[in-house]
Amino acid sequence: MAHAVLIPSAIAAMNVDSFNRSVVSASNVDNGYVLTMGSEYTSGSLTEVFAVTASSGSTAKGLWMAYSGDEIVLTDAKYKGLDPDPRNFYNVAGKVFSAFKLQVGDIITVTADAFTGARTSESYAIPTTDYRLLWSAAADGGGVYFKYIATTYISLATGGIDSQRVTAYKLECVQI
Repeated sequence: MAHAVLIPSAIAAMNVDSFNRSVVSASNVDNGYVLTMGSEYTSGSLTEVFAVTASSGSTAKGLWMAYSGDEIVLTDAKYKGLDPDPRNFYNVAGKVFSAFKLQVGDIITVTADAFTGARTSESYAIPTTDYRLLWSAAADGGGVYFKYIATTYISLATGGIDSQRVTAYKLECVQI
């Protein structure tokens, strides 16, 4: 199964440390998945780390997005860097990873794997309850949503002779 790939083209979190946090989830999470920030761990080895869960859907506000910039794939959950394909990367359940707080004006590029369905002519993307985004004809529910900008591609260094690029969507966060 291919996992979502995220390129944060222009996000506020690049310049504001308070929009970045170390988080942990009980589920595996792809980069580009939307998250609800929970409580900070106050004991054990996870101090200064926050718990995250899937959003509550299209009415959710103040969401965060998973983004671990290194995208080094773990092979058999123990060997790093043997697989160059970023679609095989995901943030492992129970392990600390990074997330950034979405802000109006953030522009991201994310692969089609971050969505629960295919795009036809929809102009917006809204959060679902399974971490992913859903295409929508209109901004829905008053929560976080993204405006579709363009269809593009992300080139991959797969090492194979396939097309080495995947469909991606450039989006702008227009409501938080």
